[in-house]
Amino acid sequence: MEGLVFVGLIVLLAIGVPQEVISERADVFALPYLQENLYLMMAMSGIFASLRVLGAIGLLRNRLWGLGLSLINCAVTLALMVFLLPAGIADGVLSGTALVLMLFARLGRDAEGQPRVLA
Repeated sequence: MEGLVFVGLIVLLAIGVPQEVISERADVFALPYLQENLYLMMAMSGIFASLRVLGAIGLLRNRLWGLGLSLINCAVTLALMVFLLPAGIADGVLSGTALVLMLFARLGRDAEGQPRVLA
């Protein structure tokens, strides 16, 4: 989801659209500071997208660093979704679901197939 926003930033910069034109006509964020720095927010979404792809590659290869990076990404997204309203709601729902699924996969059952319990 964040990757498409970054691609949109590249297109907007390539055709020479100033940030003020976008900020005046589109109400994307609830906070005025984020609305005024829309291009910076779009660039940051590219960083988030690359970190998510790296975490997914690590999870696909069953690497612990991939799990750690993906858990951090989900936690940061859930913490920041309040400031990124209204678009943060969808991102928070997707990140929360991914967080629960990753925790179920990692902590759900032991090597023998038995459910893990707190003891």
